[in-house]
Amino acid sequence: MVSPYDNPPSRSVNGDEYRPTPACGQEHREHYFVEELTFADADATLSMLRELCPNLVDGQLPVWIHNLAYRLVLLQRPDEPALLREAAQNLWLHGPDWDDVAAELVRQAEELEAR
Repeated sequence: MVSPYDNPPSRSVNGDEYRPTPACGQEHREHYFVEELTFADADATLSMLRELCPNLVDGQLPVWIHNLAYRLVLLQRPDEPALLREAAQNLWLHGPDWDDVAAELVRQAEELEAR
């Protein structure tokens, strides 16, 4: 599976503040990136998130892409406490709208670890 990061629209649509954007002859539309993200495996999605936004609070990815990416990863790996906590931290960093969801993810992580 191709990583959404490896697909040129990822960096051209969303940017990358750590490296220059590569030259690319493809048409760059957000829906191409979202399509790649939707069908990427969890490893590829996490790789993209960590490459483009290594510190969670920086990077050029819009918040909605962070949220979508973590949601897709958790659908593929629902039983990994570390990922649940990472997704919760992402939600807390980007505003209070998702605090209840973040708290639920932490609760799920604690429940999994207690088993």
